[in-house]
Amino acid sequence: MNYVRKKLPLQGDGEVVILTGAGISAESGLKTFRDSDGLWEGYDIEEVATPEGWLLNPALVQDFYNMRRKSVLEAEPNAAHYALARLEEKYKVTIITQNIDDLHERAGSTNVVHLHGIITRSQSSKKPTLTYPINGWELKMGELCQLGSQLRPHVVWFGEMVPMIETAAEICSKADLFILVGSSLVVYPASGLVNYVPVDVPKYIIDPKIPTVYGVPDIIKIEEKATVGVPRLVDELMAL
Repeated sequence: MNYVRKKLPLQGDGEVVILTGAGISAESGLKTFRDSDGLWEGYDIEEVATPEGWLLNPALVQDFYNMRRKSVLEAEPNAAHYALARLEEKYKVTIITQNIDDLHERAGSTNVVHLHGIITRSQSSKKPTLTYPINGWELKMGELCQLGSQLRPHVVWFGEMVPMIETAAEICSKADLFILVGSSLVVYPASGLVNYVPVDVPKYIIDPKIPTVYGVPDIIKIEEKATVGVPRLVDELMAL
């Protein structure tokens, strides 16, 4: 199947912008709450992924993310991650990811914007911009930042501001090619980023269940899982 249906206005210095969601990490074995009716591996999202949950039971939240971090460190990048990294051999590539894992980086991608933080770092409970790398999978209660506050996961919880959203919108506005991979487009404000991409820019969506995108014409839909659709599209883009 030929996914590139026409000659793209894309040169070697073209800006390729890719927005990735839970679907690409799920193929590496990382579970998500994408279709879990408010539950994440048996936990109520309100208990483990909100500021209120942290205030109510920080030890529970810490343990939950320690287990997620352990799973991330045990997981490996898949064919879709590696294919996206390969695009850098020819194009200027920026990956904007909704995922909190580091699989894009481990696959070789060098320009990754994490909208919702990254689980392999901690942050101050007082000052979110004060972050630290985590050695291993466990962040313990009693580990403090330099301001004396408890360290928490460097993850944007529901109800918190998304500090990188304006940067991501600016990146999308300069795209020469836009690819959406493995996102259901239900998490706001990330779901609105496609609307910042110029109207005349080619846009691809790769997902077994193509989400509905309102007000964006001429989307090329690749109804495949990421490990199938992404390598095929990348092969065609590399051959241009």
